[in-house]
Amino acid sequence: MATYLLVHGAWHSGQVWERVVPLLAAEGHRVYAPSLTGHGEKAHLLGPGVGLDTHVDDIVRLITDEDLTEVVLVGHSYAGLVVSAVANQVPDRIGHLVHLDAMVPADGETAADIQPVSRALIDRALASESGWRVPPLPELPPPYGLFGVTDPADTAWLRGLLSDQSVRSFQQPVHLDNPAVHTIPRTHIHCVAHVPEGVVRRPVPATQQVWELPTGHDCMITMPAELTGLLLKLG
Repeated sequence: MATYLLVHGAWHSGQVWERVVPLLAAEGHRVYAPSLTGHGEKAHLLGPGVGLDTHVDDIVRLITDEDLTEVVLVGHSYAGLVVSAVANQVPDRIGHLVHLDAMVPADGETAADIQPVSRALIDRALASESGWRVPPLPELPPPYGLFGVTDPADTAWLRGLLSDQSVRSFQQPVHLDNPAVHTIPRTHIHCVAHVPEGVVRRPVPATQQVWELPTGHDCMITMPAELTGLLLKLG
């Protein structure tokens, strides 16, 4: 039995994994898909002080409270920053690190350093009435859709679980100062269909494996069985 810990991206919640969790569990694995502070059932906790460090603490606390080891830690999108920092703090508890169409940071980098399009989101939030709220990205014309989701029913469902993000989560740098983090095996899963203009993807070192899914960004909605099949190879 493997332990999978699935971490959602910005604006989403743990609910976004609901098509993947039962597929992994059906194979006898233990699966966690928490909502980060400020999202899902924790949306009421959102505030200007919630940032990347808050989300890292969420996941580290879950791992230590549940005494999880050999975790297959999956970070989607923005959560690439989260899982990288978590692995830096508790490398001995991580069996495999998975960047799912995710930001891949170097030490000291922020979301804006990795995805320059994030800078516009930060600037708009700082200039807004709240001064810190970043609303979910809008739905784009086909074939891009809402985070790569184009089916009308799926789009409506996804829209219902999205919520604002705190700008602080895009401003705080990732700390990767533990040499042990570099010994953790890593896999990158890229969603390669209809990538919006301005989104950049960094080269992956030859020592790390890369898989591709022919779908949009929120592959856990559009290709849950295929994604699960890839994740099961790591358990």
